Amino acid sequence: MQGLIDIPQVLTHLLAFVLMVWVLARFAWKPLLASLEARRTAIAGEFAEAERRQAAADELKARHELELRGIEAHALQRLAEAVAEGQKVAGEIRHQATVEAQHRLERAQDDIAREREKAKELLKEQTVSLAIHAAEKILRTRLDDPQQRRLAGEFIDEVRDLK
Repeated sequence: MQGLIDIPQVLTHLLAFVLMVWVLARFAWKPLLASLEARRTAIAGEFAEAERRQAAADELKARHELELRGIEAHALQRLAEAVAEGQKVAGEIRHQATVEAQHRLERAQDDIAREREKAKELLKEQTVSLAIHAAEKILRTRLDDPQQRRLAGEFIDEVRDLK
């Protein structure tokens, strides 16, 4: 069996392999592992920074949402105040319009009453004037019964025409 395995050659290969592992470990693996470790640390740092930024963004978002709710509540409050003020002003305007309409109605009724009284006075004056005029006619002439009836009819017609 010695012929199949060449011991010096196996030992040479083994020595070459160990030497190659030692050279690779010393000059290639350590810098490679250091580079991989640096990369892993950088990636972990970037993840930590991303998480910190995400937390800051979430906090900022929460703060903005809180401010937005406050602004919305304030806007709703101002809107409610404006509606209440508008209703108050509308009520005052309605009240003023009602009072003004009542005053105008009272003035119109007073004007109508004064005009009615003037018309009555005018009618009274015209009736008195006609009565005096009729009496003058009666006194100027001596009248018999048909003339008196005719004059009274004329007087009544004149009074009717005045109305």
